[in-house]
Amino acid sequence: MHNNLLTTSVALSFSLVALAATADIVQPAPLVSIASHDAYFDNLRAHCGKAYQGKVVMDNPKSDGFDGKLIMHVRKCTDSQLQIPFHVGDNHSRTWIITKTGSGLSLKHDHRNKDGSHDVSTMYGGHTLDAGWPTVQSFPADQYSKELFVRLGIPASNGNTWQMYIYPQTFSYRLVRDGREFRVDFDLTKPVALPPTPWGYKD
Repeated sequence: MHNNLLTTSVALSFSLVALAATADIVQPAPLVSIASHDAYFDNLRAHCGKAYQGKVVMDNPKSDGFDGKLIMHVRKCTDSQLQIPFHVGDNHSRTWIITKTGSGLSLKHDHRNKDGSHDVSTMYGGHTLDAGWPTVQSFPADQYSKELFVRLGIPASNGNTWQMYIYPQTFSYRLVRDGREFRVDFDLTKPVALPPTPWGYKD
């Protein structure tokens, strides 16, 4: 009788250890990850309805198409998505879309033609792979973007990582890959007049 109880006890102990190991495998991501993404999202959403002027502070090698006044507008905000048009002079084709996905944040670049139709290069971007910080998130190129870049004949862009920084006085949009870095800094201390509605969107 004693031996049977001992055997049962040992078996139960092993079962509990195995169950604990399995539980470790299926546990959700640490709360710090969710908290960092949510805090970052909220820090950016706090500027909803406002527009800010920026300037190119890094462009290596030099690119074309960023002449004129640079304005970001935190235009439309919900609990799960932020739409931020990026205006370059009279070009209103670009909108950054940041979305909560449940496993992190995604960044998409919605590019439109003047008639509102989608550009051939549109909806590229990436998804967070780590917790990031309440002030900084990184978005390495996702699979859709890599396939798009190959079709467009720019496979070097497969190495793209986009980063967005939100500090009390500055918002920065940065693109980096081997041999390429581009960054625009926006002054959050001086809101400017709201720009026109971006192409392809309604008021």
